[in-house]
Amino acid sequence: MPYSLRYLLLFVAFLCCCAGCRKEAGPGGNAAIRGNVQAYHYNSTFTVFIADYPAADEYVYIIYDDDFSYSDRVKTDYEGDFEFKYLNPGQYRIYVYSLDSTLQAPSGSIAVVKDITIEGNKDIVQTDTLKIFK
Repeated sequence: MPYSLRYLLLFVAFLCCCAGCRKEAGPGGNAAIRGNVQAYHYNSTFTVFIADYPAADEYVYIIYDDDFSYSDRVKTDYEGDFEFKYLNPGQYRIYVYSLDSTLQAPSGSIAVVKDITIEGNKDIVQTDTLKIFK
């Protein structure tokens, strides 16, 4: 009887350890999020369109799960492309700052936000183009 109780306790301890091994969203996996940022240039009152072009050297931020502030950031390359590598499956939010075309934000800028879900450990998720105003 004492041996079976020991084995039962060991088995329960093993199950508890395995249940605690779930990986959270964030770094450490093999998945990635890729995307592009496109800039639209207007005059100061946003009434005259001037040009659109790839948004080079813009910071793109990522939030893991339900964190309150950004978890990481990358800069776009000369074509406006960005990539967050080595992510675990989970929920992510990416954002980039843009001028406020409604001229309502006190700071003059707003965040352009995309929510993303990575399902598999080797998924590469391509986002829609993030459009910002300059």
